[in-house]
Amino acid sequence: MDFAAWEPHYREILDYFGFDRAGDEEAARLLASLLECDNLLSLASIVNGNEVTICGNAPCLKDELEKISGIVFAADAAAEVLDSHGIFPDAIFTDLDGADDRFIELNREGTIIVIHAHGDNLPLLRHWVPRFPGKVVGTTQAAPLPHVYNFGGFTDGDRAVFAADELGASQVHLVGFDLDDKDVDPMKRGKLFWARKLLALIGHNV
Repeated sequence: MDFAAWEPHYREILDYFGFDRAGDEEAARLLASLLECDNLLSLASIVNGNEVTICGNAPCLKDELEKISGIVFAADAAAEVLDSHGIFPDAIFTDLDGADDRFIELNREGTIIVIHAHGDNLPLLRHWVPRFPGKVVGTTQAAPLPHVYNFGGFTDGDRAVFAADELGASQVHLVGFDLDDKDVDPMKRGKLFWARKLLALIGHNV
């Protein structure tokens, strides 16, 4: 998504949550400095013209695994559910709060790690980014930088959907998404609200 089109939504999100734009921008700069090369073409090459399934991390994911087809994108810790059922994620979209050492192994085996920078995860960026041995793509919700992209979206799951759409997927399927989950804290409820609102912008009425 063109940043000029995305920025009004981003400003609304900042106002809604009271987030600090300067923190997001600092994190994006840090991520850009940590990335040694640009692997966007590798991500784009597996998406363009192909069917993509985005796997959210809702509890219902384990009951919807049979719906997965094509290229598989996992939202953060959803990768663990897929991995435990023998499903290899082609890419993991993560702000690193659900990262563990298995992410490093999956990256070594070929999973592209799409790392998101925001104002609250600078320590995680410093800890995890240098440890990944394979292909990594950087993202931000603020203005894009060299090696750090903004496809649109806010949470790990909806960012993955926006990326698949932006990179030319022929079809995008969503599994493991429960945007009506009432058993979450107020912050998470707000994120689910925004996930639904943003996904509707690109034709996914969840």
